[in-house]
Amino acid sequence: MNRWLDRLITLVLLALLGWGGTTLVHWLVIGADWSVVTTNLPLYALGSYPPDQRWRPLVWISALILLILFTLLGPRHGVLRRALPLVWIGMAPVGLWLLAGGLGLLPVASRDWGGLALTLLLTAGSGLLALPLGVLLALGRRSDLPVLRMSSTAYIELMRAVPLIAVLFFGQLLIPLFLPPGLELNRVLRAVIAFALFAAAYIAEDVRGGLQAIPPTQTEAAAVLGLSPFQSLRLVVLPQALRIALPALTNQAVGLLQNTSLMAILGLVELLGISRSLLANPAFIGRYLEVYVWLAAVYWLACTAMALLARHLEIQLDPLRSS
Repeated sequence: MNRWLDRLITLVLLALLGWGGTTLVHWLVIGADWSVVTTNLPLYALGSYPPDQRWRPLVWISALILLILFTLLGPRHGVLRRALPLVWIGMAPVGLWLLAGGLGLLPVASRDWGGLALTLLLTAGSGLLALPLGVLLALGRRSDLPVLRMSSTAYIELMRAVPLIAVLFFGQLLIPLFLPPGLELNRVLRAVIAFALFAAAYIAEDVRGGLQAIPPTQTEAAAVLGLSPFQSLRLVVLPQALRIALPALTNQAVGLLQNTSLMAILGLVELLGISRSLLANPAFIGRYLEVYVWLAAVYWLACTAMALLARHLEIQLDPLRSS
């Protein structure tokens, strides 16, 4: 009786999936009007960046895609493979230089940045700042110094108790107050700092979980071998803790990418902001489904790339699987 019931449920589910899949494919191929996307692909990719300077964000996005492909498909050994961490670290400042200008390039105001280029720059820049800050906070929370431990704990608990949108608003309004006279940060840099300060608190807890998973015998063995406490932390404990925390850190990276959509509220026209502006255009009124399906596909591709990179890094850091 149970076997027949299982077969019946399976057939019903397969029928529903088949009907839903057929309907979706029919709408995607025949029913949808993708002109709202195809005619605005440059806007989605680059925002309102000056047409004669669009090669700059295009070069950066292309380099990022090639770097992802090389990381996933390239050789596992060699000089280029060993240089990959430095190349990844350098992508955020290079992207900022290409978009902002200076050092031989024509300056472009941050109000003209937008689209996929801005979304990726916000994610890369804030992630580059948030990871080391989160590691330091995790170490501070486990410190034997009461002042350092309590201040790190207070910062983490405060950031976890405040909504991200409030941190973004505070970042736009308060960061200029702490800068010396004559120094200004554009809205994008202020957003990167606010994202990093917020994400660092969550990263700290993920790293702290990895640190707690390392048995004390690892530190004791390192001390027996003559390593100092700093060398033990840098060479033995922290690499293992980061490998353990890598799945949780991947979730933080994906969440950071998705949270960049909040910048549309602050006037920065990233992917969601461009979609909202297009839907306000009388020529594309009513094309909500096409726009948001396209937007979901872009975010899905970006998040999938992050997951593949994290999986690849996890394998590389596992001595049993990378050999």
